[in-house]
Amino acid sequence: MAGRLLKVSSAAAAALLASSGLYLYGKHLDPSDVSVVRFGRAAATTAVISYDYLTSLRNVQYGTEEYWALKSKVHRRSAERLRDLCCANRGTFIKVGQHLGALDYLLPEEYTSVLRELHSRSPQSSIAEVQQVIREDLGKEGRTSPHQGTDGQAGRETGRWTDRQKDDRQEDSQTSEKAGRERDKQGGFHSGCSLFQIRQLFASFEDTPQGAASLAQVHKALLHDGRTVAVKVQHPKVQTQSSRDIVVIEVLLKAVKWLFPDFSFMWLVEEAKKNMPLELDFLNEGRNAEKVAELLKDFKFLKVPKIHWDLSTKRILTMDFMEGGQVNDREYMRRHSIDVNEISRNLGKMYSEMIFVHGFVHCDPHPGNVLVRKCPKSKRSEIVLLDHGLYQVLNQAFRLDYCRLWRALMKADMKGVERYSRRLGAGDMFPLFACVLTARSWASLNAGISRTAVTSLEDTEIRANAARYLPQISELLNKVPRQMLLLLKTNDLLRGIETVLQTRANASSFLNMSRCCVRALSRHGRSKARYRPRWLQIFLSEVLTLWQINLYEVFLWMKASMLGSWLRNLVSWLQFAQ
Repeated sequence: MAGRLLKVSSAAAAALLASSGLYLYGKHLDPSDVSVVRFGRAAATTAVISYDYLTSLRNVQYGTEEYWALKSKVHRRSAERLRDLCCANRGTFIKVGQHLGALDYLLPEEYTSVLRELHSRSPQSSIAEVQQVIREDLGKEGRTSPHQGTDGQAGRETGRWTDRQKDDRQEDSQTSEKAGRERDKQGGFHSGCSLFQIRQLFASFEDTPQGAASLAQVHKALLHDGRTVAVKVQHPKVQTQSSRDIVVIEVLLKAVKWLFPDFSFMWLVEEAKKNMPLELDFLNEGRNAEKVAELLKDFKFLKVPKIHWDLSTKRILTMDFMEGGQVNDREYMRRHSIDVNEISRNLGKMYSEMIFVHGFVHCDPHPGNVLVRKCPKSKRSEIVLLDHGLYQVLNQAFRLDYCRLWRALMKADMKGVERYSRRLGAGDMFPLFACVLTARSWASLNAGISRTAVTSLEDTEIRANAARYLPQISELLNKVPRQMLLLLKTNDLLRGIETVLQTRANASSFLNMSRCCVRALSRHGRSKARYRPRWLQIFLSEVLTLWQINLYEVFLWMKASMLGSWLRNLVSWLQFAQ
């Protein structure tokens, strides 16, 4: 069957590519933009990977060292083929590949390590393509956006000329051709944009992007009033290709499921169908940015770039330009005297607040989207949160059960762990679910994850089990609510940052989670209290519990500080003296 599958798939792909090549030769088009070519590549890659798994492990006894060593090699070959496919087809394929690369404790290490390379191999649009998108979206009058602006006025129009821009436009029309060319050169613009000049919107616009991602790229620009902004411009062909690409991925995953019944990643397609349209709507991203900035306004260390709505559309997002080093860049933090532990604590506070208290979660915290810097005025460390296209909104019942589950995990309340894991859809697979959620072993869960540090041996064991129990993990991911999938991805991304910063399983992160769980559950209890005494009882219980957490934090600080060391030495000396 494997041989027949490969022959049929290869023949079909060859025929598709050959016929498409003849067509494209006359049209002078990029083959990667043609649906038939994209499907042919994906089908051929899927067939080769499936054939490799079907034949390579056929004559090796399951469970032996030889079996696992050979399977690891097949995993790596397959991951490299998948990476090459994503790079060739770009767009949605790269986005899905990046998603898989973030699932450190859910997929074999061979896949995640290879697919993580996609973050640095995103496509880049030419400056001509960028200009075309800007002309189409901002160069026409009468284009409106259904958003709420920062000043509270809804329905502000985008794409209309401001008075200053109208004056610039009139001035440009009176400027000589020579002066116009000189201004183009100084501002970094390309000439020849007769329909619409970018300089009518920006005093300068850098041709080279600050960074490129799977769906868009960001350019630094200067407004006419002197403010520096970042202009996020969507790749021009992503919008039309995304829906077709998702259909292709769905068809091929169904074929893989037919070949390997125990291996199902259909949840990935469901997530892509739901999330891709949201990520491609930059007005939605702008609204998310403003919402999270408002929800977390009490965190003075958090900075979210301000959105410029008059220069934003569904494909263009203009925001304040903010600089900083990536959150996993320890060398940058050392050079700028930024405390790694403080950054890790604040990152934990921020995400605990989003998840447990507000149920509005930024779900793409990879290092390129989380910057750190020293405030030039206050000299305090700050976190800059970027890319607000993907948020998970947790419904109240789910959020509260999730709070109770984490509270049980931190208390090593295994009955509570089972109860709330089942309520979150894990069923009889609750032990695997708890291990996947925390990336800790079952032994550590029984001992209490807030009391036991992560060892390198345990981390290696968890990664090995991710490969060994892949079919079971796949089944679990198909059972849990869709809200859980992005939370698992977020957890893995945050754990990856903590691992690089060497702050993983720091006690302070569990204390922050405990505080947020207590506050969220108490707030819900007070809202349901029908009588004043009950309301007061819940309030006092919350105050007492938070006080206990604070006291425990002081104890941990003293234990780790010089004062703690001095006290321990004093006690030892007194005992020896007696």
